[in-house]
Amino acid sequence: MFFLSDMLNRKLHLPKPSEALPGRAKAVPTASKHHVLKRPLKGPYPDGLETAMFGLGCFWGAERLFWQIEGVWVTAVGYAGGITPNPTYQETCTGLTGHTEVVLVVFDPRIVSYAELLQLFWESHDPTQGMRQGNDVGTTYRSAIYTFGDAQIQATSASRAAYEASLCGAGHGRITTEIAPAPAFYFAEADHQQYLAKNPYGYCNLKGTGIACAMPAATA
Repeated sequence: MFFLSDMLNRKLHLPKPSEALPGRAKAVPTASKHHVLKRPLKGPYPDGLETAMFGLGCFWGAERLFWQIEGVWVTAVGYAGGITPNPTYQETCTGLTGHTEVVLVVFDPRIVSYAELLQLFWESHDPTQGMRQGNDVGTTYRSAIYTFGDAQIQATSASRAAYEASLCGAGHGRITTEIAPAPAFYFAEADHQQYLAKNPYGYCNLKGTGIACAMPAATA
């Protein structure tokens, strides 16, 4: 029993640098092209496109959510927000890398705005659950938005405040989403890229609160 509780405790708390797994100097091999969109996963991306990064639990269902949106040019799943360089999936699942599972979204702002992606993010999961999403428990499933530039920071902060008011008014807790400038993004292994396109009946735990997110004018 002590062993199990110790393991769970590790998965619910971010590791200190001295506790983190060492990782490796070289990137873990991954796919070269998006399985659905047939575009290069790592770029180069066309001029005029922008990048966003979201963590909303298991990245399999989260990635599918975004690649289906018109104006999204390519998506990729990976690990971010932690300590261990170039982690593997198995390492990240231990909670000893500090990373959370994230989706990198490259989009055309002339077709879909960052505010529209934020609204989709907030409404598609429960951002009040801390170190879990439903039955998926651990720091690797924490909610996160990693921003690129001042405009994304301002839009993210404004939308969080507005959505938190809506959630609290409906009896939910405060938002626990981690918001920070974009850290290093480590591409996940090829098997995890566009997983639900390759495995249509695969696991997906993505579920929102049912509360709509009215986007404030500051996000436009």
